[in-house]
Amino acid sequence: MNTAHTAARVVDAVKVYGSGDTEVRALDGVTVGFPAGRFTAIMGPSGSGKSTLMHCAAGLDALTSGSAAIGGTELSSLDDRRLTVLRRDRVGFVFQAFNLLPTLTVAENITLPLDLAGARADAEWIDALVDVVGLRDRLHHRPSELSGGQQQRVAVARAFASRPDVVFADEPTGNLDSRSGAEVLGLLARAVRRMDRTVVMVTHDPVAAAHADEVVFLADGRLVDRMPEPTAERVLDRMKALDGPRAEADIPEHHTQGVPS
Repeated sequence: MNTAHTAARVVDAVKVYGSGDTEVRALDGVTVGFPAGRFTAIMGPSGSGKSTLMHCAAGLDALTSGSAAIGGTELSSLDDRRLTVLRRDRVGFVFQAFNLLPTLTVAENITLPLDLAGARADAEWIDALVDVVGLRDRLHHRPSELSGGQQQRVAVARAFASRPDVVFADEPTGNLDSRSGAEVLGLLARAVRRMDRTVVMVTHDPVAAAHADEVVFLADGRLVDRMPEPTAERVLDRMKALDGPRAEADIPEHHTQGVPS
């Protein structure tokens, strides 16, 4: 696997929960890289392992076996303190819940991770970020004065504030109406293209996935397909096939052997 331009990757990733009769193999030997400067969506049926893959790739959860890395840093080589610092400095997160602090203004919420780390915000970067997410006229408002879509835009800006190597987004439009969701997806795509960022997004929505440069598909804890330049229609068709009983049997062998990263 070429790691020179890979923002995050997992190799032979296995994640097992429980043991004995209750054992669940959430990831079953997944190898996948997420290219730097690209927007990648992770999709799959419920229980396919897509959120587990994101959590392990981001260092929020440890693999049972295999390896995970952010850039050239193997996560298994880090103790808890260094892993915390890596997540703080090099990884951004956007979740379905906005997780904004209600007593802080929009501007204060955006720079909160930097403030907690005792780091100085790059004023020029934050200024450009505010323009990308379209919040200049809301900087002194508090979250309760914003719509859901605006709150999620604040969360996106916060995720990018420290110039992380990669931003992981877990169902970022799950709590939004379709119009607000489209705005948030559009700004994630703009951050990738205009600010040379990397985004990895877990979603169940083919329309959301169509905003990405590429979609990777999981089924039963295994990587089963990749789709560059996705459209909502093609993604929906692929998901219908994965939901069928012969989903994996229908996938050409070359899709699962030596998957490029």
